[in-house]
Amino acid sequence: MTKRDLLTIFDLSRNDVRHVVVRGGQLKELQRRGECPKPLAGRSVALIFEKASTRTRVSFEVGVAQLGGQPLVITAQGSQMARGEPIKDTARVFSRYVDCIMLRTFAQSTLEELARWATVPVINGLSDRYHPCQVLSDLLTIQEETGRDPADLVHAWVGDGNNMCHSWLAAAGVLGFELRIASPPGFRPDAMIVDRARAAGARVVLTADPVEAVEGAHVINTDVWASMGQESEAASRRALFAPYQVSSALMGAAAPGAIFLHCLPAHRGEEVTDEVIESPASRVWNQAENRLHVQKAILELLVTGR
Repeated sequence: MTKRDLLTIFDLSRNDVRHVVVRGGQLKELQRRGECPKPLAGRSVALIFEKASTRTRVSFEVGVAQLGGQPLVITAQGSQMARGEPIKDTARVFSRYVDCIMLRTFAQSTLEELARWATVPVINGLSDRYHPCQVLSDLLTIQEETGRDPADLVHAWVGDGNNMCHSWLAAAGVLGFELRIASPPGFRPDAMIVDRARAAGARVVLTADPVEAVEGAHVINTDVWASMGQESEAASRRALFAPYQVSSALMGAAAPGAIFLHCLPAHRGEEVTDEVIESPASRVWNQAENRLHVQKAILELLVTGR
């Protein structure tokens, strides 16, 4: 079997994305019925964390175990990575021990170097450029909650053009849906990623007006205004991003029945009001749960090829 990595949703075909979403839903239903397939029996997965994590760590660790595999949680500080061991050395050693590597890291370039030298699949658990597992999970949430194919809906992103926004662009490119992005000047997503998404088939609208982005949209998505590593910018960003808060008034401009998503953790009262995150439109808890099931589908696909 040829090794496959998931560093960005651009690494997947449209059929791959649809398979992961459908299979994630199937694995979710099987778990609810008490039926747990064990495709990773006898296999091990290294879960490496250079950045702090709650949802990624718990969902991957539990997911590997539910699939019958052995999860090995490794922090950078608890390994030779913190002492400067070259990534290419780490990749080749880990490839002799485990069947898959998940890395949550600061730089996308670290993932690319790891994948270049590893002989087992590498999964991006988050980087500065992309967060593919989260958006694939969001697609399952959208399909479940709307009863419609996400490719047939209008999606709005409000806020920073960050790694989550980039992954939404990649998904829009692969599936060919309309994505409207409202960001302050200077905080739009990377132009090269926008161009790549458009070339792949995405219909991308860039605007500074959050109402324009949200008007008539079926899915409203946001994230924190200052990500990990940007804490020193938090105060200045709060002032700049204040008009981009997802409030009940902004949600009122969306299509009837529109849903709200947030990858969490949320800073209530900043990028989203408490009223919205606790409203009937909010699907953030189902969204968080679906990380578990979709990541199991990803692991099954990359490790077993099935």
